[in-house]
Amino acid sequence: MSNAPSTSGIQLRNRRGPLAETVELLSSMRFAIALFVVIIFASIIGTIVQQSQPMPNYINQFGPFWFEVFYKLGLYAIYSSWWFVSMCALLVVSTTLCIVHNTPKMLKDMRSWREKVREASLHNFHHKTQWTSPQAGEALAGQTAQRLGHAGYATKLIPKEGGAILVAARRGAGNKFGYIFAHSAIVIILLGGMLDSDLPVRFQQWLFGKTAFGGTGVIADIPAQHRLSVHNPTYRGSIALPEGTAGNTALLPRPDGFLLQDLPFSIHLKKFDIDFYSTGMPKLFASHVTVRSNESGKTQDAVIEVNKPLIFEGVAIYQSSFEDGGSKLKLLGHPMKGRDTATFAMNGEVNGTSKLSDDYTVEWSDFRPFNVENIGAEGQDARAVAKGENLNESFARKLDKQLGSAAKTAHNKDLKNVGPSVSYKLRDKNGQAREYQNYMQPVTIDGDTVFLAGVRANPSDPFSFLRIPADDEHSVREWMRLRAALQDPALRQKAAARYAGRAMPQTKAGDALRVQLEQSSLKGLEIFAGDASGAGFFAISRFLEKVPQAEQTKAAEIFLKILNGSMWELWQAAREQSGLAPAAADEAHGRFLQLATNALSDSFFYGAPVYLQLDEFTQIKASVFQVTRSPGKTIVYLGCLLLTLGVFAMFYIRERRVWVWIKPGAGGSEALMAMSTQRKTLDFEKEFTELKEKLPQQA
Repeated sequence: MSNAPSTSGIQLRNRRGPLAETVELLSSMRFAIALFVVIIFASIIGTIVQQSQPMPNYINQFGPFWFEVFYKLGLYAIYSSWWFVSMCALLVVSTTLCIVHNTPKMLKDMRSWREKVREASLHNFHHKTQWTSPQAGEALAGQTAQRLGHAGYATKLIPKEGGAILVAARRGAGNKFGYIFAHSAIVIILLGGMLDSDLPVRFQQWLFGKTAFGGTGVIADIPAQHRLSVHNPTYRGSIALPEGTAGNTALLPRPDGFLLQDLPFSIHLKKFDIDFYSTGMPKLFASHVTVRSNESGKTQDAVIEVNKPLIFEGVAIYQSSFEDGGSKLKLLGHPMKGRDTATFAMNGEVNGTSKLSDDYTVEWSDFRPFNVENIGAEGQDARAVAKGENLNESFARKLDKQLGSAAKTAHNKDLKNVGPSVSYKLRDKNGQAREYQNYMQPVTIDGDTVFLAGVRANPSDPFSFLRIPADDEHSVREWMRLRAALQDPALRQKAAARYAGRAMPQTKAGDALRVQLEQSSLKGLEIFAGDASGAGFFAISRFLEKVPQAEQTKAAEIFLKILNGSMWELWQAAREQSGLAPAAADEAHGRFLQLATNALSDSFFYGAPVYLQLDEFTQIKASVFQVTRSPGKTIVYLGCLLLTLGVFAMFYIRERRVWVWIKPGAGGSEALMAMSTQRKTLDFEKEFTELKEKLPQQA
């Protein structure tokens, strides 16, 4: 007696043709369910793989081969890929056909009393009962209908052959609306989502020849073929505004560049506020803006915060993020190669470029006035970036453990604000670039005060930091002086002679040993200073590999002892050449020399001709807004409402049918009651028992 939705599709009269088979497949529930499952799995992939990121990020993450495979599959913009949109469109068609196929039958069944039921068929019901009554058939039928009505049932009396009367009753017919609402909601939500998707923009690209812009330049000068009209029905773009500036054009990212979306208003950023937690994470950022309509000239002042957007002329303006808006930087350049120690001033502007020399250009990436770092974290040595390998323990020392920028560790957290930093890329004339991050102020790590100079070869790699020890004046000048002296053959010769003279007594017997020690000292300085094959401790380790293995440990200890003494004399010779008094031979200066030697060894892998130290800055903050026009949002909300009502109707409204067959009998009437439902539950059993007690029966 059930009239459940059919899982098969629409059957056309011409069952042999391909059109009929296609319509039957599209309108079948099994096809809709299969599509729905595929869309779910595709959405899971879209959640795992970050969408609409710069293509180099995907290349670094997946490698060239898989990058190309995933690119062909459209996994980097999966929700706007042709196959995903096609499946959504097919699901709309399939679900619509399912609704068209089943809704008329459901509506007809809701109105139907199923009055063609026979007495014999009622005996086959599981839930049935019989009784006799002294009342006449019409009186009994009327009383039965009345009591069923009190129980919430709609009733109808239907005369039957032989003087019998059928009392047909129904309740919960609204259960059928659950199917209609739920399936209609799927169609409505998909249509709303597709309206707010990338499809309208793609149609404009196909129909009107709009193309993405992949170059650089002033926004106002970009041609109309890269722009979308202010009447574009739907879009989602971003606009970045430095403090004190205004803009009326949003950028819509595309795989091969971006499209420009002209806005019906202009946004003027008056002020940008940001507050941080003690961990360095942003706690609050808000933009104080004035929005002005291009058409009416109407203005509105507002404060836009995260999750508190401004709705203006049908466009939602969200606080998305923040960035540097072109801070003005003043830096000091310190040579990192050769014997030159002269510093030079350099100016920069974030998001701009500066010419360093004929061979190098500086691309200023970012400036941060506030950096909270985990000082207790371990990082990498600068040479790991150059060599592309993990460093082993050195025979002379454990290689210095470096700080990783914003590194996190579950076991050792020592969060401190280490002050301003500047990030930039140094690009050579061949187009190759390395990225650097230098901190303005010295940082105390493990009791040592050092300047941190970060470097990485690939954007996906963490920064590795060179530790330059701070001198007595909290500057890098003494380390730079020692670095330049190491590259001066005359000063190396002078330092070797001084070391040998101080280590060996001035006697005839000691002259030969002093000459030999001087040669060893000079050799050690030359190896450490480096050549084409290497420098620093790496070069020393390769030199000592020539020593028999049984004698390497002892040779290393002697060699390093000579090197430490020679480096001290080299430092004093460099200070003397600069007209400075010798450094005091105390523990503090001994520790400085040890750190300086370690940093010199690592500096050969730093890969930059200069070290740029931030000296002054004028910060300019910029706010990033997301502007969206989404007419499909209301449609999606309507679909969600229908889906909620549909699910509620399907799960909480139970359709029940009751038939009572009354026929004349000896001394009165005989009655047969049968009851059915689509889902048999404990509540149904209870209701059946209650109905048996309520209906007029002969005890």
